[in-house]
Amino acid sequence: MAAGLRKRGLPGSVVQPAGIWKQWLQRAWQERYLLLREPRYTLMVASCLCLAEVGITFWVIHRVAYTEIDWKAYMAQVEGFINGTYDYTQLQGDTGPLVYPAGFLYIFTGLYYATDRGTDIPTAQNIFAVLYLVTLVLVFLIYHQTSKVPPFVFFFMCCASYRVHSIFVLRLFNDPVAMALLFLSVNLFLAQRWSWGCCCFSLAVSVKMNVLLFAPGLLFLLLTQFGFRGALPKLALCAALQVVLGLPFLLENPVGYLSRSFDLGRQFLYQWTVNWRLLPEAIFLHRAFHLALLAAHLSFLLLFALCRWHSLNQHITDCLRPLHLQLHWRLLQPLPPLPVLCLVLPHAAPPPVGHARTLAHTPAQVAGAGTHRALLEYIPIHTLQLCCPTPVPRCHPAAALAVPSVLS
Repeated sequence: MAAGLRKRGLPGSVVQPAGIWKQWLQRAWQERYLLLREPRYTLMVASCLCLAEVGITFWVIHRVAYTEIDWKAYMAQVEGFINGTYDYTQLQGDTGPLVYPAGFLYIFTGLYYATDRGTDIPTAQNIFAVLYLVTLVLVFLIYHQTSKVPPFVFFFMCCASYRVHSIFVLRLFNDPVAMALLFLSVNLFLAQRWSWGCCCFSLAVSVKMNVLLFAPGLLFLLLTQFGFRGALPKLALCAALQVVLGLPFLLENPVGYLSRSFDLGRQFLYQWTVNWRLLPEAIFLHRAFHLALLAAHLSFLLLFALCRWHSLNQHITDCLRPLHLQLHWRLLQPLPPLPVLCLVLPHAAPPPVGHARTLAHTPAQVAGAGTHRALLEYIPIHTLQLCCPTPVPRCHPAAALAVPSVLS
């Protein structure tokens, strides 16, 4: 009998997981349209795309021809550094002088040894393929935490993008290394790891200077989170890391290192441009065109700061005002609790707590006034939504203790 009961119980244990899978598949099929539109499905869609990218990237490496552009130049510059050349003006490659900060040399020195002095291209491609998948995961984590982008956009961002695969595994540029560090810093900022995030951001800048384009946004975040004085140590951490990484070259030739690695006036070649191929070469190489692009970039940053950031954080824009209109520097700190009575009667100093007896006539009123005042004194400003109060004569400060009229 017991054996018979066990035999009857076995099919049920098999049917139950099968029923769960069937229900899950039915639910997924019913919500197939929401799957690509709702940000809550970001992790599910991202996992599928990452698995698909493993096969796509493997196919690209083995089916599409590698194109040599800068890899040999990188390896030549690294070889000069390994041989003991610390003067940046003496580090050269096939495509010209070294124009990247010191972090680039350290990272690509590791790649130099990992790829048999830069000659093993398939190994380098596989390393960059892993870097691509790591970068993809970091980007998907950012989208998952922000929950702002529908998942169907991710397909065009990775699987359908030939240029992304080309930059990573077919060209072996240094841009993927810099952007991977940048996306890692953004994830650390989202996790409230601000010091580690600033370190990773500075490392990204040390690989390629174009990461500095993200610096205004980081400055805004630091001011919002820590205020002016609190942001200074974070900015000092970023600067100190740059000094430490570039110290061997700064001791050898500081002017040469700074002028080469952070050269804002560098001339780009027309044959390598992609975004501005629609322009004639004469216009692309003209100095006025470069200055116009810089002016447009700075203008958009200013407009964004005044229109967008101003609406988000009023105290940040105090930094942009003339000096004679700036408020006290303490306003750049997180807002402390202030007496609400000063908001009700900003032109009249509220009476001290000990004078509450002059505003009441009975012991109960005296105790009530003291309690109300103690409560109002320590309510933070940012938790209140006060309407404009009706004018109160300055000779009647007792009206400020009317708690229902203030908090209602």
